[in-house]
Amino acid sequence: MSDLPPAARRPRVLAPAPRRPRVLLAMQRDLLPLLLDPARTDRLTGLADLDPTLVADDFTADGIAAELARADVLFTFWGCPPLTPEVLAGAPRLRAVVHAAGSVKNFVTDACWERGIALSSAADANALPVAEYALAMILLANKRALTTRDRYRAVRGQVSWQHEYRDAGNYRRRVGIVGASRTGRRVIALLAPYDMEILVHDPYLDTAQARALGVEPVDMDELCARCDVVSLHAPALPETRHMIDERRLKLMPDGATLVNTARGALVDTDALTRELTSGRLNAVLDVTEPEILPPDSPLYDLDNVVLTPHIAGSLGGELHRMADSALDELERLAHGRPFAHPVVREQFERSA
Repeated sequence: MSDLPPAARRPRVLAPAPRRPRVLLAMQRDLLPLLLDPARTDRLTGLADLDPTLVADDFTADGIAAELARADVLFTFWGCPPLTPEVLAGAPRLRAVVHAAGSVKNFVTDACWERGIALSSAADANALPVAEYALAMILLANKRALTTRDRYRAVRGQVSWQHEYRDAGNYRRRVGIVGASRTGRRVIALLAPYDMEILVHDPYLDTAQARALGVEPVDMDELCARCDVVSLHAPALPETRHMIDERRLKLMPDGATLVNTARGALVDTDALTRELTSGRLNAVLDVTEPEILPPDSPLYDLDNVVLTPHIAGSLGGELHRMADSALDELERLAHGRPFAHPVVREQFERSA
């Protein structure tokens, strides 16, 4: 007879392995290979059950409805169709959405909150390249790099650069950050090593929080009037629409630079165009209103404007950072752990 106690002699009952989540990809179809290269596709299929070639860019399309009905999780990216009540009615098992990009406002509806669907976003991962772009443009703007480039190209000879650009440089410059958002705080952190004074306007930032960030909290008018560069990082909300209007543009010092990597609706485009055409201000505009300016807009050709087509966020290989963030979230979900980057309704209302 065994010397083991009775409890140890009983057959061992193994706990059932957790069921792998069933995932459906939902995004603009041609973006899938840019987001998920073979290595990341392998990781995804190792974490979940899915058809990695099936992409829902229309939840009513042939072959999608049956897969949607089986899905526990949507793995989404840019171009995900809206999650309307009708769509969710056809997804009875859906319990989570893992978004491999920033804002979820283009497809999340009230029905998602009412169903209690868990949401995650790669907004933190996307904030870093936006902040890096803003940092680069702030430094170049204060250095007058583009102006001197154009001047050098024109004269093709020696100029007394120190006399002509005596107001250039980053030492002791004032930079105004509008919005202590996820990206705004990243910019503040990236600016920390430089000898600059950082002013911030954000109605939700109190004095103690500003002190912890090492910035000076000010109202919007004071920020515009005092800063050499004003960098926008606020969400597009009814109360922020055209917050940079004609009056506030006129408060900005001659030669100051406006940087907008947030949302075009924050700025009155007509008023800004007038100021820039006069040559009094400079601008770095990665976003505009409208999103694509008309072909005859002066902003395409002005020497004091850097105009880019909404590229400050993740571009090229930077998409893989967001994919990795989303895959990390899916792994947490598969192992029963909470999301590291949840989207909650209270933040959703004030997010970009």
